[in-house]
Amino acid sequence: MYGPNDTARRLGKPPSYEQAKPDLEAVLDWATAKHLPVVLWGSSYAASLGFEVAAEHPQEVSAIMAFSPGEYFEDMGAVARAAAKVRAPIYVTSAPDAGEVSDAKTILAASPARSKIQSIPQFGVHGASTLIEAQDPKGAAENWKHALAFLNALPAARP
Repeated sequence: MYGPNDTARRLGKPPSYEQAKPDLEAVLDWATAKHLPVVLWGSSYAASLGFEVAAEHPQEVSAIMAFSPGEYFEDMGAVARAAAKVRAPIYVTSAPDAGEVSDAKTILAASPARSKIQSIPQFGVHGASTLIEAQDPKGAAENWKHALAFLNALPAARP
């Protein structure tokens, strides 16, 4: 985002968002092998991929934190269809932009999870950058407060 991506350059063609999914699954495999609780925390397209990974690995994913998820993939509606299979607790937030709020609401509404939170900030920017004071000087502290409240409300992990 803030400079050249050498990995993408070596592919010889522009990568698709979906090509990052194996990386998420590798991390999930690593954490599962170590018996760690897994909270998928994604920003923008990675937030959307988190729903797909959680849908495919319901036993391994403890919760999802999605910052500015949307239908960013070629298969429109894929993220909402994946969310419809996610029962883990979900926290969704976005910039206060009407389009982002609506996208997040649609994805969240598709999920049957009992614990679903949509935080709509008064001040915010796209993705997890909303937690960086330099990127979101008016909203970062408040946005952290909501994100941490969600994490603190999760059931304690059992060894």
